[in-house]
Amino acid sequence: MPRHYSIGNGNFLINLDDHSFIRDIYYPFVGQLNHVGGYQCRVGMWVDGSFAWLSDAGWSFRHAYEEDSLITNLQATHNGLGITLTINDGVHQREAIYIKRIVIKNERDTEREVRFFFQQDMMINETEVGDTAAYYPSNNTLFHYKKDRYFMFNGSTGTEGIYQYTTGVKRFHSAEGTWRDAEDGVLSGNGISQGSVDSTISFRLKVPAQGEATMYYWMSIGKNLEEVKKLDKYVKDSQPGKLLDRVKIYWQRWVNKSERNYGDLPLDVIKLFKHSLLIVRTQTDVNGAIVAANDTDILQHNRDHYSYMWPRDGALVAYAMSMAGYSGMVAPFFKFCSDALTPDGFLHHKYNPDGTVGSSWHPYIYEGATRLPIQEDETALVLYALWQDFAKHGNIELPQSLFRTLIRRAARFLAAFIDPELGLPQPSYDLWEERYGIFTFTCSAVYGGLVAASNFCSLFGDDDRSSRFLQAAMNIRSAMLEHLWDEDLGRFVRGLYLEDGKWVKDTTLESSIYGIFEFGVLPADDPCVVKTMTAIKEGLSAKTSVGGIARYYHDYYFQRSSNIELVPGNPWIICTLWTAEWEIEMAKTLGELETPRRTLEWVVSHAMESGILPEQLDPFDGSPVSVAPLTWSHATFILAVVKYATKYRQLSAIQDPVASRMPGFM
Repeated sequence: MPRHYSIGNGNFLINLDDHSFIRDIYYPFVGQLNHVGGYQCRVGMWVDGSFAWLSDAGWSFRHAYEEDSLITNLQATHNGLGITLTINDGVHQREAIYIKRIVIKNERDTEREVRFFFQQDMMINETEVGDTAAYYPSNNTLFHYKKDRYFMFNGSTGTEGIYQYTTGVKRFHSAEGTWRDAEDGVLSGNGISQGSVDSTISFRLKVPAQGEATMYYWMSIGKNLEEVKKLDKYVKDSQPGKLLDRVKIYWQRWVNKSERNYGDLPLDVIKLFKHSLLIVRTQTDVNGAIVAANDTDILQHNRDHYSYMWPRDGALVAYAMSMAGYSGMVAPFFKFCSDALTPDGFLHHKYNPDGTVGSSWHPYIYEGATRLPIQEDETALVLYALWQDFAKHGNIELPQSLFRTLIRRAARFLAAFIDPELGLPQPSYDLWEERYGIFTFTCSAVYGGLVAASNFCSLFGDDDRSSRFLQAAMNIRSAMLEHLWDEDLGRFVRGLYLEDGKWVKDTTLESSIYGIFEFGVLPADDPCVVKTMTAIKEGLSAKTSVGGIARYYHDYYFQRSSNIELVPGNPWIICTLWTAEWEIEMAKTLGELETPRRTLEWVVSHAMESGILPEQLDPFDGSPVSVAPLTWSHATFILAVVKYATKYRQLSAIQDPVASRMPGFM
């Protein structure tokens, strides 16, 4: 199940599903550790002797966020119970505090007692072994702990706090969990349990006839009991409603920190642009890791997840956020990469959010031959993104601090890691992590990375290195034109692979070839680029009502159709936007921006109701496929909007130079 909501503050991330159930709690890093692991922390309600979990039949939902904010706004209605709920969830912008507000609307003509039940289904430090759940009478709270991780739960109805509580065993022998104890509206009051445990707490309040009442539920996280007690007191003393409102204001100020001219983009595109900025923020750790995705339901398909920092994803996300004006937010990413860079000058496949090397499926040896298990584009893209950040914002201190440890070392590796026969970068794994060879995307990224390194060397007066790195880039460019262009096909190929000692062209139609103009190898209007991008648009489009562009022809990953002519692969948000970026680059008139604008509107129409973007779409019904949210999807949308707005201003200035000089035009 995709995550409908993500809320966080850079070292604390919570994901909620479409029922407002907590499904993931990441702390103390975004993406590491997950103390819920995808299980459901249920929310239920008892009224007039009837009980219903929010996941039960009979509820209807409307999903949204508060405008320009990381506060959820979910409306749930149960006609049979005569109840409407408005639910707001938020994470404090600084502290490890989560707050849920529920406004209960009584649709009946009589006053009613309502009881709410909240289940805490924890697996602290990603294991259910050795947890403890206990009631703490001194402040009427319930807490879970293991080692140096404490989670304290509390709430308020305005007149009283926790009404009843219980703890118990879950998922062990026949024990389902304490949530079953809630279904008669009364909890048994068991004060402590250890091992594989959960807990449930309840609150009661009176709701007037045709009236409303409000309650709050909150959680605080710390290293020991004293820390969580202090945070719990802070919530009570500050009043949870006021704290939640302050969180909302903070994010509204953050996302609207500067005025923008969006050109002729419609309001729903602008809304998703701002929302995407916020979602990317939730997936970015304050220590620099930009995590690919934190939807743990992917574990159902593979016993691993997306909660890693891929330098490729991270660099492209950092690039997008920098172009949107958030250079300071992504600066720690470059420091992260500098610290992670090997002495030889390359980055590994992926990293855990704490900076350690992540899991990998790239072997060091294959068919008896030793190979470097890397994706070379990941190292190169970090340099490319860092130069784009400097070119946009002029912050010379950041690249200067990384000049020796990151820029020079990585550029030396890129310039030396060249196949002597072809003059192209040596084989490595492709950006999709599926195949080994020499790829057009990788070569384009290496070209962009070496040009970036040359620019930095020139900036800092190191002219000899600048010349060497630039010459290495030019040599790669020449080799690409010689070996990766196919005259018979009239387009660039995906890459080359070695077969029986000979280099063979991989002619599979591949969307990532867009990198040849994105990273500056050739301009967007070069005839070779035009032919290639036209072939991608025509050959990789899903010929269904959903539309969109696939990664490559006959993409197997979560494949929904074997009719490859109709559906060459599931449409991906990023791949569809890459084509839009090319069309934006190509536009010479405002009228030529209509097609990429429609693509931006297409993305909006295929976002989830809460504004979350998945990795892929089902080509027949447009439903989300694979993880959601995917940070890369949101970042690519951000970048496309920035490019569109910039191009719109440029073309408007040509068309109406007088208006372009008026205040507020930029």
